[in-house]
Amino acid sequence: MWRSQPATLTLGGKDVYVWRATLNQTAAQAQSLLHTLAADELARARRFYFQRDRERFFVARGVLRSILSCYLDTEPSQLRFGYSSYGKPALAQNTGRNAIRFNASHSHELALVTVTRGRELGVDIERICAEVANEQIAERFFSPRKVVRLRSLPTDTQTEAFFHCWTRKEAYIKARGEGLSLPLDQFDVSLVPGEPAALLST
Repeated sequence: MWRSQPATLTLGGKDVYVWRATLNQTAAQAQSLLHTLAADELARARRFYFQRDRERFFVARGVLRSILSCYLDTEPSQLRFGYSSYGKPALAQNTGRNAIRFNASHSHELALVTVTRGRELGVDIERICAEVANEQIAERFFSPRKVVRLRSLPTDTQTEAFFHCWTRKEAYIKARGEGLSLPLDQFDVSLVPGEPAALLST
């Protein structure tokens, strides 16, 4: 169940917040978010070939800045990010053991942002598309054991199961912050619809 933003935001050491935002903003809202971005983010947005993808990227980054600014009680445009050697972003001005950690993902018209303190986390969102959930992709990125498990499921649940597996794998490697140096077929996650998300082996 998704709730509206609370009147006040606190972030305890054991709290994990997951935010959902639409990327379909009004022109005025999009422009307002655009003005919060840093030069490197604007440059990255310009590298997208399609205007729609450029707009979704800068809205997603603007939303991320807006959310983080609520926890830090600062203006979104004042946030500065540093990046690991694999490209994982972190807040440059919020460091230390109990620092705020975050991760974000967007696909099609939705974005997810997750926030906590003192520990790494990852999140992924994908638009379910039956054409993507094919055996060749599963065989390339899933372990042989998980490919067999996927094929053993009823046909009408296989697409959903594929995306359970895909998003959980993506979220895990994003939490690790090592990019694809950790191959997706080298660890297993739960995938059966209705099963809780779980890392099964590494």
